[in-house]
Amino acid sequence: MSESLPVATIRTQVTVPLRFPDGYATTARLFTFDGLVDGREHLAFALGEPDSGTAPLVRPHSECLTGDVFGSQRCDCGPQLREAVQRIAEVGGYLLYLRQEGRGIGLYAKLDAYALQDAGLDTFEANVALGHAEDERDYTVAVQMLAALGVGPIAVLTNNPEKVEQLGRLGVTVTEQVPTGVFLSPANADYLAAKASRAARTVDLPFVR
Repeated sequence: MSESLPVATIRTQVTVPLRFPDGYATTARLFTFDGLVDGREHLAFALGEPDSGTAPLVRPHSECLTGDVFGSQRCDCGPQLREAVQRIAEVGGYLLYLRQEGRGIGLYAKLDAYALQDAGLDTFEANVALGHAEDERDYTVAVQMLAALGVGPIAVLTNNPEKVEQLGRLGVTVTEQVPTGVFLSPANADYLAAKASRAARTVDLPFVR
């Protein structure tokens, strides 16, 4: 981990049983933190038990109220969250739930971007049209959280190489990038195609009518 980052500490640890709408259930240890650089209330979910000597599987997951909570079909965030919890629980690791909605631009701005997408812009063009960068997410707090948890080298569950690159620049040793599933539907096909073509996502999209 980078020694230049402010030190974060564990504030609270609690055990929470989880159950998803499809019936999948597991138990997580939830951690809150003091000293995170952006002052937001990020969470770490410890799931399963990694084998001794094996890098834990870590999913940095950016909050998506519409997808994670309400099942919006305009993105693949909810299915990715569901998948991540089970896959991490099976091998041991952490889900880092990061409060950076809408690729870091916030909930209201994300919905403004949806309106621009309805008018013909793609997800990245819409963010820029609103005066934002294409992607404003920052993973500094993820590095602080991992350090507070005493986590060393990790395998990262993502299709987004930028996450891996940012973590590496901030001093995290990433042993492997583990791809997520592709959750394609007619409602999110354009969104996923834009991510694949403009953000170098490591995914192959099947054809969807």
